[in-house]
Amino acid sequence: MEAYESIIASAGQRFTIDPDLVRAVIKAESNFNPRAVSPKGALGLMQLMPFTAKEMSVANPFDPEENIHGGVRYLSELLQLLNRNLPLALAAYNAGPERVIGRNEIPSIEETRNYVQRVMTYYKDFKRRSKI
Repeated sequence: MEAYESIIASAGQRFTIDPDLVRAVIKAESNFNPRAVSPKGALGLMQLMPFTAKEMSVANPFDPEENIHGGVRYLSELLQLLNRNLPLALAAYNAGPERVIGRNEIPSIEETRNYVQRVMTYYKDFKRRSKI
């Protein structure tokens, strides 16, 4: 985790996202493994799907700096689209924006509901630690 702190801080500042939230998403997505590949094809620390990586100008999803900046940019865009509603933005990050935008609720997909809860728990834990 420490290896990525400067990248997390810079991406958080660039896209106005709390670094503790970035840490929470990375923890939930890849447990800080920059070479992670999901069964569905998501890549790198923030588990970007190839299309999303391309949309976020990430040429190499296994490059931690590119991946974190792309993932944080994507999360920032989702937060803007969803009126800064964090649980909805996290649901969109996990399940895809088309399943969330316009519905104004977390989809009834167990994996997505568990994901939102897990990220929120990690976020609270990271926030608590950063206050110590």
